[in-house]
Amino acid sequence: METKQNTALGEDTAPKKTNKRFIIILGLLVLVGGSWGFTKYNHGLHHEETDDAQVDANISPVIPRISGYVTEIKVKDNQLVHKGDTLIVLDNRDQIIKLEQAKAGLLGSEGNLTVANATTTASAAAGITYQANVSVVAAQIEEAKVNVWRANQDFARYENLIKDHSITQQEFEQAQATKQKAERALAVLVAQKNAAERQAKAAGSQTNATSRQKAVADANIKARQAEIANAELNLSYTVITAPTNGRVSKVNAQLGQYLQAGQTLFSIISDTEPWVVANFKETQLTKMKLGQKVKVHVDAYPDHEFEAKVASFSPATGARFALLPPDNASGNFVKVVQRLPVRIEFDQPQDKFLSQLRPGMNVFVDVELN
Repeated sequence: METKQNTALGEDTAPKKTNKRFIIILGLLVLVGGSWGFTKYNHGLHHEETDDAQVDANISPVIPRISGYVTEIKVKDNQLVHKGDTLIVLDNRDQIIKLEQAKAGLLGSEGNLTVANATTTASAAAGITYQANVSVVAAQIEEAKVNVWRANQDFARYENLIKDHSITQQEFEQAQATKQKAERALAVLVAQKNAAERQAKAAGSQTNATSRQKAVADANIKARQAEIANAELNLSYTVITAPTNGRVSKVNAQLGQYLQAGQTLFSIISDTEPWVVANFKETQLTKMKLGQKVKVHVDAYPDHEFEAKVASFSPATGARFALLPPDNASGNFVKVVQRLPVRIEFDQPQDKFLSQLRPGMNVFVDVELN
């Protein structure tokens, strides 16, 4: 009995054999883990990564330039369009009427210009005629002055002769009458000259006035032409066209709907040349530079790797562009690591997967630090 118990006790206290398979597996795990850790550490020294990144692209809003009622809708949601394609047509009857009114106003202004030109020509001709009359009367006045001088000389001689009765009273009176007649003729001519000068001056003033009317008519014509151009432009705005190539978002317009000028209807998202906006922590930017190579992995296409490069850095952190940017001086300060948007552009525009990318898609970027 004691021998059996001692034997059993001896078996229990004997050292167990070590499992070699466990040691091998443990060693492999340690080796794999160490290799993985060293690889990640070495990768971290030469790379910067972030998953806070999204695909971005040009998004052009479709906005009517004038107000009006929708008569036709030429596109559907998600439709591919090209620059210049008709998207929406507005009722254009009001614009047509305004265009016809502008054209009628132009015809009236052109008629006023014709009248002003004719009046200016007539006033100029009348002025020339009055000026010629002044010259004729001036010549007549000079002749009348000679006649007055001769009549005065004759009268003076006859006045001396009548004193010694060398001539008759009749001859003296005739000389006196001739003198008075010459003086009156001169006075009449002087009055005619003054009248002709006033008429010539009035004709000149009329010519100046009609010339100003002509300038006003010219200005009115230019104003009417501008109104026509504006009316034609507004008429063209009744057809809303695509500003660029891309795909249409959800079309927020219905037939018969009244659209306000400046109202955003929908957007056209460009399907070419997308890029990535990656928000790196400020502590990751130390070694990042423009032109560094980037590996981009899009969640939608996990098996495809896009080649890209660092294109530019934002001039401020994302928080500074927020609706309510933080103001650390307004309360208790809590330091938070900021993120800076970095623009990353694709290097292979011929990559067929680029056309399948959509703004807002999540991506993972890996920047190779030189």
